Amino acid sequence: MPISITKAAAKRILELTGAGKNTGFRISVLGGGCSGFQYEFDYMATKEEGDEIFLQDGAIVYVDRSSLEFLSDCSLDYIEDLGSAKFEIKNPNATAKCGCGNSFAV
Repeated sequence: MPISITKAAAKRILELTGAGKNTGFRISVLGGGCSGFQYEFDYMATKEEGDEIFLQDGAIVYVDRSSLEFLSDCSLDYIEDLGSAKFEIKNPNATAKCGCGNSFAV
C-alpha cells in the first residue's frame, strides 16, 4: 500500500470530519515551500476524478495520482504533545525537509 494511516491519524480525521459523514482528508503534494515540495491538507466531501482512496478504521484519505508518486510508502500520523498538535507525513522518499516538516525535497 502506498500510504499507511496510523490509528492516531484515523481517530483525529474522524473527530474533525464527523464519523459516518463520508467526508475525507485530502493529501496533496504541491511545488513550493523552502525545500521544493510541500504537503497540503484539506477536507473533501467526495473524491475527485483520479483520486486514490485509503481507509483506516473508518477514516477516508484521498490522494490524487500525481501526488502518489511522492507519497509512495509514506505514513500519515497525528502527533500531539505539550506544545503542538499536527498531522505529520513520514516520507522515506524525502532527501531533505524543512524545520517545520511541511516541505521536502526528493
